[in-house]
Parts: sequence; structure tokens; C-alpha cells
Amino acid sequence: MSEDQRADSFHLTPLDIRRQEFRRSLRGYEPLGVEDFRSRVAEELERVIREKAVLEERLAALTEQLRVFRDREKAMNEALVAAQQLREETRTAAEREAQVILREAETAGRRLVDQAASEESAIKTRASEAERQFMAYVGGFRAMLERQLAELRALDGSGAKG
Repeated sequence: MSEDQRADSFHLTPLDIRRQEFRRSLRGYEPLGVEDFRSRVAEELERVIREKAVLEERLAALTEQLRVFRDREKAMNEALVAAQQLREETRTAAEREAQVILREAETAGRRLVDQAASEESAIKTRASEAERQFMAYVGGFRAMLERQLAELRALDGSGAKG
């Protein structure tokens, strides 16, 4: 049996050690059985120590990976908090800007309405003045026509007599 096969087939437990019985000889325990058991115990101990070293390396790597993940989580949480604060600040600024734009639009609207009312008043004044001038013109024209008619009648009456 090779050393690897023997190490794989033999897994020593504390119960195995307690139950191990060696053959006895006149001088005590049989040296080959004790040596074989001691050899197997040493190999198992070496295997356990190697496995422990591998597990400790994996634990160290996983611990480092966990630290990296926690650092990333912390950074992501900080970024999330910053993004939420930025969102709130942006929303507040947008609301303020919207209020300013709304006030400016209302002011401009009122100004346009006032300007239109002023222009309407000026147009009404000009229309009233134009109507007054038209009435004066019509009155003057009528007076002139009446004079012309009166002169024509007068001429007609003097031509009929003569």
C-alpha cells in the first residue's frame, strides 16, 4: 500500500487512539505494531496540519474578501446617501427655480396685459378722435354742400327770372 493510499484510508480519531490495542509479547508491546501505529499517527497528524494550513489560508483569503466586500458595501452606502442628498438638493433647487420662473412668467403676463390695456385705451382714444374728426369733416362737408346748394338754388332762381 502506498503512503498516499494509506493516508487516505486511515483517518485517526480520538476514539481510535483510545481503542488501539497492541499485541503483547514477553517484553511488552510488539515493536512493529507500535511503530506502525506511531507512523500512522504521525502521517495523520501531518495530513491534519497540512489541511489546517490550507484551511487557514482559505480563511485568510475569505477574510480579506469579506473585508473588501464590506469596504465596497460601505462605499456603496456612502454613494447612495450622497445620491439621495443630491437628489433632494436638486429637487429643492428645481422647485425654487420653477417658482422663480413662474413668478417671472406671471409678472411678464401682467405686464403684457397692462400693455395691451394701455394700447387698447390709446386705440380707443385715437378712434374717438378719428370719429370726432370724421363727424367734424361730415359736418363741414354738409355745411359746404348746403351752401353750394343754396348758391345753386339762388343761381337757378335768378336764371329763371332773367
